[in-house]
Amino acid sequence: MSVLALSACVPGQQMSRSDVQDSQAVGNDVRMVTITPEVVAAPARVATIPTELSGYTGEAYRIQPGDTLIVTVWDHPELTTPAGNQQQAVTNGRLVQPDGTFYFPFAGKMNVSGMSIEDLRSTLTSRLAKYIQNPQLDVNVVGFGSRVALQGAFEDTTPQELTTVPLTLSQAIGRARIDVEQADLAGFVLTRDGRNYPLDLDALNRDGRIAQDLYLKPGDRLFLPFNDRKEVYVIGEVVRPQALTFKTTDMTLTQALGRSGGLNPVTSKGEAVYVIRGIEELEQTPATVYQLNAKSPAAFALGDRFRLKPGDVVWVGPAGVTRWNRFLSQLLPLSAILTNAASAQYDITR
Repeated sequence: MSVLALSACVPGQQMSRSDVQDSQAVGNDVRMVTITPEVVAAPARVATIPTELSGYTGEAYRIQPGDTLIVTVWDHPELTTPAGNQQQAVTNGRLVQPDGTFYFPFAGKMNVSGMSIEDLRSTLTSRLAKYIQNPQLDVNVVGFGSRVALQGAFEDTTPQELTTVPLTLSQAIGRARIDVEQADLAGFVLTRDGRNYPLDLDALNRDGRIAQDLYLKPGDRLFLPFNDRKEVYVIGEVVRPQALTFKTTDMTLTQALGRSGGLNPVTSKGEAVYVIRGIEELEQTPATVYQLNAKSPAAFALGDRFRLKPGDVVWVGPAGVTRWNRFLSQLLPLSAILTNAASAQYDITR
């Protein structure tokens, strides 16, 4: 009789399957939903590139503050190489000042920011023609002030120069090298002209698709977040309970269970696989608990189509015999203590 009475008080977490009904509210804080083909039927979102980015096809190089220019005036070495022929080209170069101005002998000081190389060559030719008969000029950029900034989960975050050859997003990422263990590929952000453009790098290059090349502009900023705050928690009766980070766009329930070693074949209950979602927004909306009956291996086909979200908790409940064995393991040490105490008291009274 004591055993029967105690069986209703077996410790441990549990959730009754009979309480799970589709779209039924349980109290005011939790909603229970069974994972069915209808629940996982929603198609995956197709990633797109904003037209503001895809429509930019690059343009001729524009002179920027910080550029170093070499102006070659044929037959006039005193203008071309004032520091001497033995010096490096950058030594004879002339720097475009932070305000965009540039000085050259006989041409004077001029604002060249935003000019193309050909525009500057024509302007210098026109001004030098007042002092030199039929001047022949060539203009080259030997140091570039235009850069793209990189932050986040890159192995090399050194700013990259924009040269006379247009730089694409894929080239910049390739040079910076993604830290594949810590990067959140779905959270990439390109900032241009004060506006942030989220780009899901994983979704754009998935299922055989390759994202189109995007050309970068001076002042662009590339940010690839770390995935340490984007996790799914797998707990309960699995082989390796752990927190799993999102490295890609999504993670399915089957993937999460697989990376955790699967359901513990000895202690788990196949009908008690739950996904708990919406805990962080509990004050605004009820949390949702999704239940998967994984008693049959075919159920993992549903699990492979159920996409998890960051912050989800995957919990696998224990089998009834597991809970009972754990109860006995706690009860038996207590009974031994009571037996020893009774034996000691008997010895004392004798």
